[in-house]
Amino acid sequence: MNTLAGRYDFAGASSDLHPKFADHAGKSAEASGMNKVLMMPLFMLGLALVGVADAFYDSYAIYAGQLLWCPPPIDGCNIVASSPYARIVGVPLGYFGLIFYLYMFGLTALLAFDPLSRGLRLGALLYAALGVTSSIYFMYVQVTFIHAFCIYCVVSALLTLLLLVAALVHFKSTALERNDVAKKSHRALA
Repeated sequence: MNTLAGRYDFAGASSDLHPKFADHAGKSAEASGMNKVLMMPLFMLGLALVGVADAFYDSYAIYAGQLLWCPPPIDGCNIVASSPYARIVGVPLGYFGLIFYLYMFGLTALLAFDPLSRGLRLGALLYAALGVTSSIYFMYVQVTFIHAFCIYCVVSALLTLLLLVAALVHFKSTALERNDVAKKSHRALA
């Protein structure tokens, strides 16, 4: 039997099930896995869109020379934004963040149309890992050298971490899905 219920013994339940019901249990488990494959890029798309909004606000305020609005408990946004660490080669970090999230948005949009593409899955995973690595470094700089926190940087760090987790879950679930598809096509040919 090539269904999930036929391959695995769910506490002895599959041997007691009528083949018709065992097949249905397998199909619902396969559908659940496929839903995860299809929904994860949409979740990542939403995270990237929030990141675009976060980075756009920061970039626009810096470009316009305006002060950033910072919630009362965290009052370090403008300290961080005006520090010498807030620029790389004279370019504000918010601009790099905006480019990162726009690229991630485009990458996940493509991934939503082709969720099994190995290149897109790997690209999303590596690009999200780059974002997390950058966020860890920037948070380290805020703690160690600036001694202030920017809420927009913290939100961006959390978004990149969530993007990495989502990309990893998607990569693993699609790898399993691709293996299942390959096994089914191999069985069909045999």
